[in-house]
Order: sequence, then structure tokens, then C-alpha cells
Amino acid sequence: MKHQVVIKKRNKTNQIISVLSLLVVMLFSCANFAQELDSTEAIGIFDFEEDVIDYGNIAQNSNGVRTFKFTNKGNAPIVISHVKTTCGCTVPTYPKQAILPGESATIDIKYATSRIGSFSKSITVISNADDSQKKLRIKGNVIASAKASVN
Repeated sequence: MKHQVVIKKRNKTNQIISVLSLLVVMLFSCANFAQELDSTEAIGIFDFEEDVIDYGNIAQNSNGVRTFKFTNKGNAPIVISHVKTTCGCTVPTYPKQAILPGESATIDIKYATSRIGSFSKSITVISNADDSQKKLRIKGNVIASAKASVN
């Protein structure tokens, strides 16, 4: 009799383990399916040619405009809502229209080269893309122009 009780308990335990195992497998399958659905979600993806522009040594009061070029590698349009800079000496110009999948566009940054010395400035592109706050950077060193050093 005791032997039959032990066998029934083992069968019951085996059934519980089987059910729990099945539940775990089902949960992982559902999680993987949800990830697959998310990967097909329509979203724009920034692909910048470069994240940092190095001006190197640049003469005082020379042209401080540089261009960040990017392509939308996603499957939905990208709309840039705002471009923030770390100071008023850095002025951005960016597209106001949607950048469709596969299209390229540019963000121009004008740095005021009137101040002598090294600089490093951050630019934050705010959009509906996968990276909703894309960080870019400019850096360089403004040196005195030939006229300024003659005086």
C-alpha cells in the first residue's frame, strides 16, 4: 500500500513538473513572438556619416559652418522637432519636412569663430526616430588670424 502511495505522489509530481515546463516554454515562445512583432514596427533610423566633426585648427573669424549628413535607414519617416545646442555660439539649421525612408538630409552647424581657443560643443537632435535624442558633437581650436597677430 505504501508503495502505491509513493508511486501516485511521484506521478503527481511528474505531472506538475511537466505542466510547469510547458508553461515556461509557452512564455518564452510568446516573448520571442512579441519581440519579432516589435522588430517590424515602423520607425525611422538615423544613420549619420559621423557623430563628431573636428574643425582642427581654424582661423579666427573664418567660416564656421560644418555639415552633419545622415540617411534614414528605417521604414518610417523621420521628423526632427528641434535641435538643441549647448551655447548660443552654435547655431543649427535642419530640415523641417519629414525625411522619408532611404532619403538623406543634412544638419548644418554654424560655430562662431570669433573667440580664440579650443572648443567642444554638443548638439542634440530631437525627433521621432529610434534614437529620439541623438547626440552630435563639434570640436576644434580657433587660432588668431594673421591680421590679428600683426597688430
